[in-house]
Amino acid sequence: MNKAFTKESDADADDDDDGSESPASALPAGVRNYITPQGFARLRAELLQLMDEERPKVVEAVHWAAKNGDRSENGDYLYGKKRLREIDRRIRFLTQRLEAAEVTDPSVHYGSDQIFFGATVRYADAHDGERDVTILGIDEADSAHRQVSWISPIARALLKAHEGDVVRLVTPSGMRDIEILAVSYPAPGV
Repeated sequence: MNKAFTKESDADADDDDDGSESPASALPAGVRNYITPQGFARLRAELLQLMDEERPKVVEAVHWAAKNGDRSENGDYLYGKKRLREIDRRIRFLTQRLEAAEVTDPSVHYGSDQIFFGATVRYADAHDGERDVTILGIDEADSAHRQVSWISPIARALLKAHEGDVVRLVTPSGMRDIEILAVSYPAPGV
């Protein structure tokens, strides 16, 4: 194959070290970065692990590979530099998110039947039946564990409603009525 049709370097595609965030990671304008204390601790632990353990190991490997001669054909060196850029990008992202985070403890609403940040809500929908969701921060929500971001459409429909209320959810297929069956919060000190 002609050299003109091949990518010469992975660094060209991966080298967006201009400090800008990808559109998927940017917070919407004017939106606060609410996070639970547990979510904040997880992000902070990841940041410290990257800075104290993983980055020094990769720097050492790149230093070793650089001493081995021709860097243009040195796979260890090229991979190490690429991995170092990925780590540095993640460190910048985590640092920005932790600085902007507003830690909110959902246990202060323990015993309440109104839905706020951190609530676990059981609701019934005529289309999907009963479901449970926990409303968490943007950086900690995981749909595989039935956790939704507080800015998601379902969370926005549920927030501030009470147990027993029926709320309207706008979906691409039309309006849905959702009945709130139960609201719970973690106990204080948990």
